[in-house]
Amino acid sequence: MSNEDFAKLLDDDLDQIHIAFQGEYKEEIEGLLGLSKEEIDKITPDTTDLEIYDKLIAVVRRASANNISQAELKNRIMELGEVAVAISKRVIKLAGLFI
Repeated sequence: MSNEDFAKLLDDDLDQIHIAFQGEYKEEIEGLLGLSKEEIDKITPDTTDLEIYDKLIAVVRRASANNISQAELKNRIMELGEVAVAISKRVIKLAGLFI
């Protein structure tokens, strides 16, 4: 991959992150990013939870950037599995999806 290709991909990622922080789920993203490693490790002791956590952040960012409905966001989180749901429940704004 050339430096130019890498720079383009990085710019696209940064643009998406900016858009997500302007979207509907800004507070949910902030809540996820505010979780400590210790809080996440309480869910599962291995690195699986960190990978799921990263995927969960990606899902919520994409949902925010694209104004996805709460029902659709909930479905997407559930598709990630029980660990993603457990992590979501540690964020007040996301926990409400699962009540």
